[in-house]
Amino acid sequence: MGLYLLKRLLTLIATLGGASAVIFLVLEVLPGDAALLMMGPDAAPEAVRALAAKLGLDQTALQRYGQWMRGLLSGELGDSYAYSSPVFDLIIERLAVTVPLALMSMAMTTVLALSIGIYAAAQHNRLGDVGLMGLTQLGIAVPNFWFAIVLILLFSVHLQWFAAGGFPGWNEDPAQALKALLLPAVSLAVVQAAILARITRSAVLDVLREDYVRTARAKGLSRRATLWGHVLRNAMIPVITIMGLQFANLLAGTIVVENVFYLPGLGRLIFQSIANRDVIVVRNCVMLLAAMVIFINFVVDVLYAVIDPRVKTHDL
Repeated sequence: MGLYLLKRLLTLIATLGGASAVIFLVLEVLPGDAALLMMGPDAAPEAVRALAAKLGLDQTALQRYGQWMRGLLSGELGDSYAYSSPVFDLIIERLAVTVPLALMSMAMTTVLALSIGIYAAAQHNRLGDVGLMGLTQLGIAVPNFWFAIVLILLFSVHLQWFAAGGFPGWNEDPAQALKALLLPAVSLAVVQAAILARITRSAVLDVLREDYVRTARAKGLSRRATLWGHVLRNAMIPVITIMGLQFANLLAGTIVVENVFYLPGLGRLIFQSIANRDVIVVRNCVMLLAAMVIFINFVVDVLYAVIDPRVKTHDL
């Protein structure tokens, strides 16, 4: 197990290094004057040169990359051009909205998807299975931003149970803050739950066809006992794979939903920074999202080994 974890950790570090290099090349080295883009074509040349010096654009690409890496390791990410405040503080402030939103969405997704997928597999080719799979197909086809607008029209405009947007802040009223995240979480969870439910159903059905499941049934175990005692553990590997990818997607894919609900999260910060040509903020936010995705994949690999010891044995 120790060697397996070491290999995965080295892969994690190498992937982070590769991701940082790609992000730097895309945002820093490609043709174009970043300072001119940030200030606009009508800016005075002296102001553009002053901003370029402030951003370190008068240094070589290798020096800028090394300076950025040192800043990432030390937490010194520089100052935002548009917000005139440290990038680190901006990101921490916005993560306080995005992370709870992603966790709420993932919790809803997991409960809905596992319940629907397991029930549909247990009712294979019956009315419940066909009906639920039809609903999941509809859920996959509906874009989450469209569903978010429908939720606003229903629960905010007509029923007036929720605010149409905005975020009161955790310090003001935690209960109202959670309430403000509920509709966005539902709009994100519906599509993800539809996908995960179909994956769960397929994985459970594949395991149900295995010989050891038929043996367990032949020994007198009920279908329910066989399902919960023997099937689910072996069916969870593909499910966990999709769950890891979905959580990473929830963290990185909240830009549209946060803008629909006017939530001051990381996705909205990226959107606003792109509009403001704030390259420093965009670079660090994209690197953070990439690091989250890579780290979640690392956690999924570790969970593989915990659930099925054959994974680490085969890998070694």
